[in-house]
Amino acid sequence: MDINKRTILWIVFSVSLFFLWDQWMVSNNKPSFFAPPVQQAAKAPAGKDAASALPAATATGAAALPGGAAPATAFKSERITVTTDVVRADIDTLGGQLVRLELLKFKDGIDEKKNQVLFEASAGKTYLAQTGLVGAVAGSFPTHQTGFVAQPGARMLDGGNQIQVVLEALEGGVKLTKTFTFKRGDYVIDVRHDVTNVGAAPVKPELYAQLVHDGNKPAGDSYFNSSYTGPTLFTAADKYKKLTFEKIEKEATEQLAKPDVKIVPDHAIAADNGWIAISQHFFVSAFVPQDKTQHDIFTKKVSTNTYAIGTVTPLGVLAPGATISNHAKLYSGPQESKLLENVSPGLDLVKDYGFLTVIAKPMFWVMEQIHKVLGNWGWTIIVFTILIKLLFFPLSAAGYRSMAKMKVVTPKMQAIRERYKGDPQKMNQATMELYKTEKINPLGGCLPILVQMPVFIALYWVLQASVEIRGAPWIGWITNLADPDPWFILPVLYAISMFITTKLNPAPADPMQAKMMLFMPLAFSVMFFFFPSGLVLYWVVNNVLSIGQQWVITKKYAPAETPVSLSK
Repeated sequence: MDINKRTILWIVFSVSLFFLWDQWMVSNNKPSFFAPPVQQAAKAPAGKDAASALPAATATGAAALPGGAAPATAFKSERITVTTDVVRADIDTLGGQLVRLELLKFKDGIDEKKNQVLFEASAGKTYLAQTGLVGAVAGSFPTHQTGFVAQPGARMLDGGNQIQVVLEALEGGVKLTKTFTFKRGDYVIDVRHDVTNVGAAPVKPELYAQLVHDGNKPAGDSYFNSSYTGPTLFTAADKYKKLTFEKIEKEATEQLAKPDVKIVPDHAIAADNGWIAISQHFFVSAFVPQDKTQHDIFTKKVSTNTYAIGTVTPLGVLAPGATISNHAKLYSGPQESKLLENVSPGLDLVKDYGFLTVIAKPMFWVMEQIHKVLGNWGWTIIVFTILIKLLFFPLSAAGYRSMAKMKVVTPKMQAIRERYKGDPQKMNQATMELYKTEKINPLGGCLPILVQMPVFIALYWVLQASVEIRGAPWIGWITNLADPDPWFILPVLYAISMFITTKLNPAPADPMQAKMMLFMPLAFSVMFFFFPSGLVLYWVVNNVLSIGQQWVITKKYAPAETPVSLSK
């Protein structure tokens, strides 16, 4: 059977597009083609619903978020602004909520005149960190709707190494003291809760911590530049899990339709380790509960288009006059691997490399080592490309030798097709005999491309996920390697390099197939208009090196010219 390597190339091309499309769908909060079926409703497991007793989310000041409720008594809240060398954070004394957090070392992805903002409570955007107590039999304990009193203290880092904000509230016979500790050069906020029973009877409070977020798409999100935004969590038993706001909405709707049936969430519901988070492109906010402390995990719909993920930690029975403390961490910052790994096990998984993580993670480590020497991510990508080319050199050379031999015998193959055009069986038999005689592997030219495709897709996700490359310039017009080329110069160079590569390959016998081969560089280059310029830079450099290697090998195997004899 005559297997044409160009058919294999088109299969590789199509499969690559499919996998990229599938990953775009996942990043766009759509189910993957390979995802397991959605879990159906089931009877409730033993135990209580961790989220059912929590109060609704409220906005800052007297105004309430959609579906929230204003505090029972009038309370004049104030915002406490804390500034360190890396963040500027606003804490509202109404509930002791973290209502705004600005990253001072990262620019906004849309407006580079502004800094990146994570937590925020404004029109059209809700992103809050809330904590409080539940479990009161009569009355209520301090929650994120309770008025807190702020203790005096420094609010600017200045020459110190840390700032502490202490808030106190008394309700239902329980005093809750929240202490937020901000440290120099650190995106981790230490959150300590001291719970004191000031009443005359024992109490059994439970501490909750939740991240609340709206279900809107992030600004600048599009089909070709889509990114995942949603709840994520990790436990040692169930590992990393990505959720969606759509799934939480669906579960809430099903629960309303079947109030007598408990909808079991598709994630871990209890652990004594791990973390819960809201992940977005390049950034993450994560609550890390006190280690070795049992807690329930919940997701819920808070109000219209507003959702929460959180934990509820039982604190045990507190006798009158007794105090118990709980220490947690809140990381809110960039998805930098070295920072995430130091916060909690598994937190680095929010830097999502897709289904090729096993390849992408070591690739990025190598790129980091190169960047330490060069200091420029553009040149790092170029050097990395050269290393990849050297790694695959023997394989590429074997493939190019096969293609060079194929080009030499193309006239013989065309003669066979002409001779046996009415007998496909004899044509295939003669073609295979020719391959055997000339010692040609008809699939040899496809192997380098097959091997490089996983590297290409893994590098795509490395550049998509790495905040280290966000905003990194190369030279001239390339000011951000994570964004598409603004002048489309690299995609055009890629198309030219692919055209040259096509010309170096043996021409297809089928005219229609020849036209398709010429169309492939155009199809890829148009697609690359929307890809990160760092990825296109990798592919351009790879093609240029391939052209040089292929030209040398093709010239080596080219038939010698027959000398012209002059007769007298």
